[in-house]
Amino acid sequence: MIRLLNAYFPRRTLLLGISEGCLIALSFVAAAIVRLGTNDATVMLRYELGFLKILTLSGAFIICMYYFDLYDTSILSNRREVLSRLIQVLGTMCILLAVVYYLYPPLELGRGIILLGLLIVVIILALWRGLFAAVIRRPQFAERTMIFGDGPSASKLFQELDSHPELGISIVGRILVTGNGSYELNCEHHSPNGTSEGTITDEDLPTAIGLQRVSRIIVALDDRRGRLPVELLLSMKGRGVFIQDGTEYYEQVTGKLPIESLRLGTLLFSSGFHLSRFLRIYKRLASIVVSIVGLVLCLPFLPFVALAIKLSSPGPLLYHQKRVGRDDIIFYCHKFRTMRADAEADTGPTWAGDEDPRITPVGRFLRTTRLDEIPQLWNVLKGDMSLVGPRPERPEFIEWLKKEIPFYNLRHT
Repeated sequence: MIRLLNAYFPRRTLLLGISEGCLIALSFVAAAIVRLGTNDATVMLRYELGFLKILTLSGAFIICMYYFDLYDTSILSNRREVLSRLIQVLGTMCILLAVVYYLYPPLELGRGIILLGLLIVVIILALWRGLFAAVIRRPQFAERTMIFGDGPSASKLFQELDSHPELGISIVGRILVTGNGSYELNCEHHSPNGTSEGTITDEDLPTAIGLQRVSRIIVALDDRRGRLPVELLLSMKGRGVFIQDGTEYYEQVTGKLPIESLRLGTLLFSSGFHLSRFLRIYKRLASIVVSIVGLVLCLPFLPFVALAIKLSSPGPLLYHQKRVGRDDIIFYCHKFRTMRADAEADTGPTWAGDEDPRITPVGRFLRTTRLDEIPQLWNVLKGDMSLVGPRPERPEFIEWLKKEIPFYNLRHT
């Protein structure tokens, strides 16, 4: 894993992004040569800022692919989803290029080069993704890894790693703590030099790890008190075996925290709680600008939304609901009403489901298109909430969630 801009990327995903950036640039260079010929293309690329235009275009393409989750580990292994999103990226790029070239014509490469280049890009990327996926799945390119642990956290981590071969992690076995200085070693494959499976002692564990050619051990013990062999793991680390915390690695892979094994020490020494003064000012300014622009752009749609709500069911146009924001401050969140006016008269506060009968037909459309959340831009403008941040929940749900999820109140800091 490589940390970039406060996010973790597998080395293979980063390699994929860099290689695709190069392929996109080469595709447009090839399109220029095919469209203009070698001599004219050379003049355009060298003396008419052609290379700079292509690099700018390639960067925009990669950013667009990133925002369409084409570098998400859960998408990489799904060929149909990858092809579908590539087509969406192509459509988005066509619209984006049309707007940019209209506003700033000097950036234009030429209509023929752009269309031909986009066609080559889609073909090349589809073929490259297939080849890349086939290569990284080969076991000889995977890092041989063992999971140290026997609880729910170890099982969940095993499932995640097993379902993401693109991470380059090959789980060759698990080390289970049996007590009294002994361990049970469960291996996927026996070592060619002899078996290393069964109950073994502290002294035999490094030898068994060596026989399996393990280069990484991920510690996923739910309860480490008196069970974690620190000195033993430290000695193996000195021999070149990479020792990694399971909770930390699970977060890097999934972007989520395993609440079953979350510990105070993990939160205490983790990064991510620091928010600089510059970031606070930038975040607030971005919220103000985007909310104002969003409200102005949505103004033409508001009369139609209001009319549809009024005609579909009796009741108020807007729904005002108490929510908990930063520092546990309660504010009223504004939304277009999508349920019956008496939706909670009998049940009290309750979460809405996908097929909730309280949702009106117009409300279902508004929820699907997110048009019901337009009034929340007013909350963003006022400073009640931010464009990016944890979902503000209702006070009634907060009290229940604090009991169910460890350290849930930290969301409000």
